[in-house]
Amino acid sequence: MPGAVNQNPPGPVDGRWRHWLRSLLHTALPGRCLVCREPGAAGRDLCPACTAALPWMPHACARCAQPLPTLDPVCGACLRRPPPLDTVIAAFDYGFPVDRLLPRFKFHRDLAAGALLGDCLARATSGAARPAALVPIPLHTARLRARGYDQALELARMLARRHDLPLRTDLLRRVRATAPQSRLDAKARRRNLRNAFAVQRMPKMPAHVVLVDDVMTTGATLHAAAIALRRNGVQRVEAWVCARVR
Repeated sequence: MPGAVNQNPPGPVDGRWRHWLRSLLHTALPGRCLVCREPGAAGRDLCPACTAALPWMPHACARCAQPLPTLDPVCGACLRRPPPLDTVIAAFDYGFPVDRLLPRFKFHRDLAAGALLGDCLARATSGAARPAALVPIPLHTARLRARGYDQALELARMLARRHDLPLRTDLLRRVRATAPQSRLDAKARRRNLRNAFAVQRMPKMPAHVVLVDDVMTTGATLHAAAIALRRNGVQRVEAWVCARVR
């Protein structure tokens, strides 16, 4: 299928072998912390202090992943106006040291930081309901050429291997070269993403899809992608992200 990449990731045996080999190398050759360059803790490219500082997401709204001060499952904003995403899982609240690692992965192709973040996101989603497919948020071809790689696709590949899930890059395309979201306020972000995505209709669309991205700020990008998928027959759309900005 044109545009499809790695739809059949390595099976569970191959994935376990890779994970075992990576763990062995970490144990035999402990590296330096990716944040402060101190000796890394066993099995992770972070020192004990930076590992302890990881801002794992506390209890959060199931629909938008904003941290909640109470044990309510859904925040008031999502109750009043349900978003197009059924569920959002964020591994981290966006803070130190994730706020150092994510930009390095996204803008500077720091694959070691990406591997660390992907591992943490895989752990955070280990108990989630299994979707029919993982779909990375695509870059426009012009930005992909300029940047040289797609960080959402790299994360989705890691998750597909770890969870033994189908990876679909043929369903969703970015058809408009939008302005960088980081330069815009919330209203402008929503306007910027209007009709930015197109869906390739298949004879049988997956009923349950998980969108994968590195960070969720206002949710405009993920919402635009979810709306496009729903309009084309996907019944349930969720999102897995490394971090959520408050």
